[in-house]
Order: sequence, then structure tokens, then C-alpha cells
Amino acid sequence: MQIRFQELTLKSFKSHQDLNVKFGDSTQITGDNAKGKSSILDAVVWTLYGTDVLGRKLDPFPLTYEADETNITLLFSLDGKEVKLGRSLKKGKTSYHINDVPSKAGDFNEIVDNLGGKELFLSLFNPSHFFAMHWEKQRAMVLQFVTAPANKEVLKQLPELQSDKLAGLVKKHSLEDLQKIHKDQKTKLEKEHIAAQSRTQTLNEQLENYEVEGNYGELTAEEQRLTDAIREADKKPAKAWKIENERRQLQSDLDSIQNRIDQSKAKWPDLKNESVPDTCRTCKQPLDDESVKAVETDKEKRIEEFKAEHKQLVEQKKELSGKLAGIEPIDAEAESQKVRDMEKERDGVTAKIRKFEERQRLQQQVTEAEQNEKETRENLNESICILDAIKAFYATEADLQAQKVQGLFETLSIRLFNELKNGELKATFEIEMDEKPYRELSLSECIRAGLELRDVLSEQGEIITPCFVDNAESISRFKEPNGQLVTSRVVTGEELEVTADE
Repeated sequence: MQIRFQELTLKSFKSHQDLNVKFGDSTQITGDNAKGKSSILDAVVWTLYGTDVLGRKLDPFPLTYEADETNITLLFSLDGKEVKLGRSLKKGKTSYHINDVPSKAGDFNEIVDNLGGKELFLSLFNPSHFFAMHWEKQRAMVLQFVTAPANKEVLKQLPELQSDKLAGLVKKHSLEDLQKIHKDQKTKLEKEHIAAQSRTQTLNEQLENYEVEGNYGELTAEEQRLTDAIREADKKPAKAWKIENERRQLQSDLDSIQNRIDQSKAKWPDLKNESVPDTCRTCKQPLDDESVKAVETDKEKRIEEFKAEHKQLVEQKKELSGKLAGIEPIDAEAESQKVRDMEKERDGVTAKIRKFEERQRLQQQVTEAEQNEKETRENLNESICILDAIKAFYATEADLQAQKVQGLFETLSIRLFNELKNGELKATFEIEMDEKPYRELSLSECIRAGLELRDVLSEQGEIITPCFVDNAESISRFKEPNGQLVTSRVVTGEELEVTADE
């Protein structure tokens, strides 16, 4: 698309009460300061956008004379087709004209919008406008003409390990999401790894200080032996108590027999010495021989019965004494004490076994803690590796993008990124010439930088517009831009003059 200015008519615009400017391939505007040279530039922009050349609000009314209305018309060709646009301002109300026909703002703006967009047109028409924009807008304007490197293109430039790792991951998540995931993961895993290291160290210290006695196999065998012995020994106290009860019963029976024997012995003298009466105890009459004989026979019978009974008691005693003597006494308390002693011994062995088992559990905890620490460290290293790969990807992408952008320019250098202390890249935009940033360039250097930049924008945007160079007296030579050239030059003591070369 090519835009060529043909004629600009200013009526009551700032210092210009009635001015007509005709444009050629090269148009020179000369005159002393404050003669209205820059106002011609503002008039073009105000006609199209209602602002000054830098896109700021502009009051077009004159200060040195009275005027009720400001009116500007711009005649230009758009790809060979003539278009005439007019903007008027009267009592705060703006009116528009298209080819001298009163028009609506929407129709007017539709034509203006087709000139490539406000920011791009202003940057092409007035190169200094580009540098007045915010750096993010500058960056976006340049990068819109450069295709961002494809992921495959960037991955090819990375080391194989990083390339292979990211190639699989980007199938599921974007790089931005991957970076968020693993940044969060890294922070979390760093804390977990410190905790895992601390736990492993603590458990190892406990393990080193955990003492055990004996041999585990021998101890378990001894515990089993004692358990078996206790099981057998537990039977003896019960047996002892049974025997003791038998002995007590025998002794009780023996004591009872002995008591009866003693009682029998005590009765014997009376029976033995019992006299045979010769008179009746009732009537006191002398007994006859037959009665006396009966009494004597009765006594003898009772003596025989007594002796037989006494003998039986003595034989019972002998039998019980034999049984009692035949039962060997067992000390039940002593047997119980033996069991208690063995149980105490077994408890000691069991305690040693428990220490072995506790040490084994502690060893298992150490093994698990070391494994957890290892896995945490591996996961942490994996996240770090992925983050490093992403960082390398962005750096490579930035480098490739910068190369593409840099390839558009001949003398200017473009910086698209700043490297932060943590190694990450932060988007920026700065134009440099001879290793000096634009803000430090001289006026002539700024003009040359602006002209080179606007030609790149013009070529890449495929839009050719007139180009206005202000303060042209500050630069002796420069490469003329594509499209019409309009220069403004200060000539001391001279009135405003506009000349155009066909």
C-alpha cells in the first residue's frame, strides 16, 4: 500500500490563518523558529486522528488571532486513488468531510483505519513517534513482522538431553504451565528434601547409638528353651500341691487314729482292773455262782473286743504311717520360685530380642528414609533439570527471535530481553546504535536511527507513507526513506517557506 500526500489546506489552525501546502517527492519546509513549521506536521495528524504528531491531545485553535472555526483538508492518493479528507472544529463540535461531502465519523474513521493503523502510520510518517511510545508497544510493533521460532526449531538448537525432555513434556502442557508446575514443585521439594535429610540423619544417629547384646539367633533359641522349660516346670507346683494335700490328709487321718489309740489306751486300765461284783447292784442280794460267772464272762468278752479294736487302730496307724512315709514331700513354693526365676531369665532374654527387633525396625526406617531422601532428591533434580531446560529454551528462542529481528536492520541493534540475576529472561525493548541506547544518541543520530527503523517498518508492513524529518538542519546527510520526504529546517531570520520537488 502506498500513500502520497498531494495537498494540505489549513484554515485557522494554530498560527496558520490560511495556508496551502503542495507536496512533491521531496518537500522542504524552512523558516525561523516559531514560524509554524511543526504545525504543518501536526495539521496532517490532526486531520486524520484529531491529535498531535505524538498522538497527544491537541488544541488546534490559534492564539494570536480570532477564529470561530478550524478547518483542515488533506488530499492524498491511496494506491493511486485520490482521497480528500477534511476535519473541522467549531464551538467544540467536530465535523468530517470525505471528498468534500459531509460524512459521519464512522465512515471517516473507516478510511483512516485502512491506512495501516494509527501507531504504525504515525511511526512511518514521523519516526520520532515510535520512540515516544511505551517500550511494550514498540516491541509489539516490531515483533508483529517477525515470525516467532517454532518449538521444533528451538528444540533443535538445544542439547539432546534438554531437547528430548521438553519434546515429550510440551505434548501435555505449555512451556508456561510447565514452568509454573515445576517452580512450585521445586519450592515444595526443596523443603521436603531438607526435611528428608534431617530425618535420615536423626535416624542414623539413633541407629549408631542403639546398642544390642548377644546373637539374635542364639537369643531366640534360648527364649524358646526357657519357654519350654517353664511350661514343664509349671506342672510341678500343681503336682506338689496335690501331693502335699495327700500328705496332709494322711497326716490328719493318722492324727485321728493316734487320738483314738490314745483314748483306747486311757480306757484300758479301767477295763483291765474292773472288779467283778458279788452282790446285785439293785437289790444288794449276794449273787450266786452262776451270776458271778456270767459277769466274769462278760468282762472277758469286753476285754477281747477292746483288744481287737485297739489292735485294729494300731494296724490302721501302721498302714497310714507307711503311706505317709512312702510319699516324698515336694516344696511347692520352691518349685514356683524356680518357675519365677526362669520367667525372669526369659524376660531378660526377651528384652534383648526386643532390642534386636527394635534395631531392625530402626534400620528399616533408616532404609526407608534414605530411599525417600533419594527419591525426593531425584524429583527435585528432575524439576531443576526441566526448569533449566525451559530457561535454555526461552534463551534459545529469544536468541533466534533476536537474530530474525536483527536481520531486518543494517546499523541498529535491537535488544529484546534482559537477563535477570536468577538467569531468567525478562522482555524489554531497546534500540541501540554503535552500542549506545537511543536515549543517549545525539539529535542527528536519533534522526538516522528513526529513518532506518521506519524503513524497516515500512518494508515489513508493506506500507509506503510520506516521512517527515524535523530539525533537518541537525544532520548533514542521511539515507532518504522510501516514499515522499518532507523536511523541516530552521533558517534564522526567514519567514515560513514550503517548496516541493516533483
